[in-house]
Amino acid sequence: MAKLRFTALEELLNRDIIKEEGDRIPTSDFFGELVFDRQKMKKYLSKEAFEHVIEAIEKGTRIDRRMADQIAVGMKAWAMEKGATHYTHWFHPLTDGTAEKHDAFLTFGEFGSMVENFSGSLLVQQEPDASSFPSGGIRNTFEARGYTAWDVSSPAFIVGSTLCIPTIFVSYTGHALDYKFPLLKAINAVDKAATEVCQYFDKNVTRVISNLGWEQEYFLIDEALYMARPDLLLTGRTLMGHSSAKDQQLDDHYFGSIPERVIAFMEDFEKEAYRLGIPVKTRHNEVAPNQFEVAPIFEETNLANDHNQMVMDLMKRVARKHKFRVLFHEKPFKGINGSGKHNNWSLSTNTGVNLLSPGKNPKSNLQFLTFLVNVLKAVYDNQDILLASIMTASNSHRLGANEAPPSILSVFLGSQISAMLDELETRVPDKKMTPDEKTALKLDIGKIPEILLDNTDRNRTSPFAFTGNRFEYRAVGSSANCASAMIALNTAVANQLKIFKKEVDVLIEKGVKKDEAIFQIIKEYITASKKIRFDGDGYSEDWVKEAARRGLVNVSNVPEALKAYLGDKAKKLFTENGVFTEVELEARTEVELEKFVKKIQIEARVLGDLALNHIVPTGVRYMNTLVENVQGLKDVFGDEDDYHVLASDRIDLIRKISYHIQNIKNKTHDMVEARKIANKIEDMAKKAEEYDQKVRPFLEDVRYHIDKLELTVDNSIWPLPKYRELLFAR
Repeated sequence: MAKLRFTALEELLNRDIIKEEGDRIPTSDFFGELVFDRQKMKKYLSKEAFEHVIEAIEKGTRIDRRMADQIAVGMKAWAMEKGATHYTHWFHPLTDGTAEKHDAFLTFGEFGSMVENFSGSLLVQQEPDASSFPSGGIRNTFEARGYTAWDVSSPAFIVGSTLCIPTIFVSYTGHALDYKFPLLKAINAVDKAATEVCQYFDKNVTRVISNLGWEQEYFLIDEALYMARPDLLLTGRTLMGHSSAKDQQLDDHYFGSIPERVIAFMEDFEKEAYRLGIPVKTRHNEVAPNQFEVAPIFEETNLANDHNQMVMDLMKRVARKHKFRVLFHEKPFKGINGSGKHNNWSLSTNTGVNLLSPGKNPKSNLQFLTFLVNVLKAVYDNQDILLASIMTASNSHRLGANEAPPSILSVFLGSQISAMLDELETRVPDKKMTPDEKTALKLDIGKIPEILLDNTDRNRTSPFAFTGNRFEYRAVGSSANCASAMIALNTAVANQLKIFKKEVDVLIEKGVKKDEAIFQIIKEYITASKKIRFDGDGYSEDWVKEAARRGLVNVSNVPEALKAYLGDKAKKLFTENGVFTEVELEARTEVELEKFVKKIQIEARVLGDLALNHIVPTGVRYMNTLVENVQGLKDVFGDEDDYHVLASDRIDLIRKISYHIQNIKNKTHDMVEARKIANKIEDMAKKAEEYDQKVRPFLEDVRYHIDKLELTVDNSIWPLPKYRELLFAR
């Protein structure tokens, strides 16, 4: 195994940088060339078919079979011109990845000949085998039938020789088995609720769009080193490894010059992303060594989420070409920064107004305050549900560490906005406002844009920060499907806006003027949600204590966090807004618990294998070398004082190595036994708790002794690439 480590290092030193030759072409010349977007639709579809598609995209109308056939013919013609020979319904099952089944366009023609064919029925709906996808008990293994249905709002695209059609995935009974279907429902819910609230301010608003801009963090590791680390290969993170003497202490990697081999990968990946219509804009070094980030321009949430899934897949494929492997795990290396996927979220209208951006007059700023305060109230009332939406086995390693927000949801607004909300709370009276009071208040809220000019800094320690025209949900993990967090957030905001509209209308019906009614309800919400606001250091122990005094949720235990989905509040929230049925919610929670169990189970099995088959033999081998050395000293010096002086340090080292080896063996044995007990538990929630409380702690216990051995054993025989090699060898 040690030979494999040094062979990998030698291979890395001989890497060539793969650069594309030839002149660079402006991105605009080929952007979206592999996407069946509106421009392509207009060219390849009849006027009638094109108008039907656009109406379906913008208004959610159904496409009938006749139109579907026309669209399918046009889509196939375009795809075949681009070299496509197959098609697939591309969807997001609950596996944290994407799924696809490729079928050729071929079918039999006359006299046994073969012809290319693609009908509307194949475009709109297909029936993949659903038996092996997670369902949380919605269907039995022998009930294999599931359906994929075309999501017309997300354009088809080509990867290699395959036309990919974005779809939802449901069971035979119509229950959602994916991330996309409930996301579309949540987006629709916030659209409807926000549009009704916008009517207070602008009657021309007929649609509100949920927007998302994700920031994807990741690590790049050389392929040879990756293959020499079975823990990285099988779990996505290092289960052992002592800290490098130098890691990120000097902050010299953050925003530093991007290594030449890495930039070659980035340029290659970005070109492919542009061809797929993904508007990636930003790239840079992140804080930890070999950690990087890519971020796109904001898009509608559904499309942005599709693009993020496409980007993660694309990065993996392009990385292999450059002899890299991409790590999306939230905490692949202990002791240094992990990776997140900040979700920058906002709402905008069909009239082009960002509802979370201050306007140019008191009326538009009252609208801004209305949506800002409602988001605050939604987060405060649903903090446990929002936390459950981002809590996974891998993200739990990151949350609460010194580079990520804690598992306490707080909202950063900045001192000036916070002060303005406090002032509103004080100045809006409980009794009817006088004309002068209303005029003064409106004039003051008209100054919001001036306040924000110098108040758009981001609190990097906040899990949910307002950054001038959007909220940045920083607690989302790098490996996550953004849909999970976006389903929870959009549903919570939709529900809150519905409550707001109802309460304002009640006051208006009692004779209170509209603006005053809005001020009154906003004041109530500012007071009610005050505990969620925090502009200080979210990493500090003082904040953990303060959050407890405020009664805020702080749960870093995954099984415990997921219980929020099963509470009456969550069931009411999701069912009343038409996002999940109770059956779907319970099934989804079961799936997440099962994923947690399996990931800890895999990590325990991998660690046990490496500990007993790689680390212990290496420790014994080095100990035997020391024993031979001690025996040699005794042969030379006998029992003379010189022998005891010379051999004492080696004897101490033998004892130390033996101690760690014995602990590794004992704790690995105990871990296996704990796993056996946990595996007998039928109830998934109880099994997850058992794995969390009784199995997971052994991962750190065993690691401690392995890492101590790494510091002691001869470097030339240590079997696994070390942190200094993984993080600094490029």
